[in-house]
Amino acid sequence: MTVLTIEELASMLPPGQAIAGLDLGTKTIGLAMSDLGRRFATPRPVIKRQKFTIDAEALLAFAASEKVAGFVIGLPINMDGSAGPRVQATRAFVRNMEQKTALPFVYWDERLSTVAAERALLEMDVSRAKRAERIDSAAASFILQGALDRLSLLGRSEDFEA
Repeated sequence: MTVLTIEELASMLPPGQAIAGLDLGTKTIGLAMSDLGRRFATPRPVIKRQKFTIDAEALLAFAASEKVAGFVIGLPINMDGSAGPRVQATRAFVRNMEQKTALPFVYWDERLSTVAAERALLEMDVSRAKRAERIDSAAASFILQGALDRLSLLGRSEDFEA
């Protein structure tokens, strides 16, 4: 497993492979999947966190069933740009995953992704109880969509340079 930049991921991924978005929380792991054209992110059911080994097995089972080619994981940087304890926990999770998979991970700045997800769910008039169930996957979808938009821009700039 390797940690890549979004640019490195863009250069190594063959067309027609989906990538997954992750929002790593203390109680759940929010999941989202791209389509094969890597244009749209779709929320998927969360993984309820237990202990790392069980979480990793669940995540890798998801990756195998969905044929995931790589992960984009939200990096919860503070609003002032500093790295707090949640950033350290996310980096530790990825380091531990390194022992379990060869799939690449890309860190993606997730500032305000949960806020955006909450707003979207409110606009859809989702009840408070259902918002609590869906917020992490919605946030994962926002994280992944940001990365997909960047991949699209990178693809267009390569086409322009060719």
